[in-house]
Amino acid sequence: MEYRILGPIRVLDEGHETYLNARKVQTLLAALLIKADQIVSVDQLIAEIWHEDPPRRVNASLHVYVSQVRKFLTRPGSGGSGLVTRVPGYQLSLGENTLDVREFQRRMTAGRNHLLMGRLEQADRGFGAALGLWRGRALGELSGDGPIIQGFTVWAEEARLECLELQIETRLAMGQYRQVVGPLFQLISEIPMRETFYRQLMLALYQADRQADALRVYQSARSTLNAELGVEPCQALRDLQHAILVGDVRDSRELTTFAS
Repeated sequence: MEYRILGPIRVLDEGHETYLNARKVQTLLAALLIKADQIVSVDQLIAEIWHEDPPRRVNASLHVYVSQVRKFLTRPGSGGSGLVTRVPGYQLSLGENTLDVREFQRRMTAGRNHLLMGRLEQADRGFGAALGLWRGRALGELSGDGPIIQGFTVWAEEARLECLELQIETRLAMGQYRQVVGPLFQLISEIPMRETFYRQLMLALYQADRQADALRVYQSARSTLNAELGVEPCQALRDLQHAILVGDVRDSRELTTFAS
């Protein structure tokens, strides 16, 4: 069985996808999956589901939701749901089941290791395989003020963007300058505060013999950062702009660094 949380929460079993409709039960399952193989206390789960406004009989309500999750996760012949009571709360053990976010981390780590060893094609495949696990925003439309879900969604989005950055760095190192221009323009339109994408786009345009366009990207980044944050571009962007202005191809290539 495969648990999926890099997108709307889904459970895939023998090619059949199932999901929960009730939002509070979804929240419970999300918290347990994020903390898979760890004990999540009753107090933590209450904070995730009800925040600062729990009902009068909160423990009884939580018990009902736990029973619903157990029923949902139990499959014929599986021997149980994997959700067990562990003082001071509950633990969802994965066992032989898989969780997409852990597979994402494994594939991203493999891609990073290939990149550090200079195996660019393998690195590109690794990052692509990791990003291919995403089906939308982590946890889909489910959001919460609880620290488990809120912390996970922030971390997951940052991890996704880092994987994108590493994939683009890999493709720049492979000389695929023109191929990354379109995707980078799209990323900048979606995430205008991410300075790394501006740097990568400037370098790609410069190496594709589009020096003027590369300098216009710098000016766009500078205007956006000044307007939104009141700051100047980071040192890496300023260094790359200087390298482009003086036409130092070698220096601009040296600015393509593999993020750690």
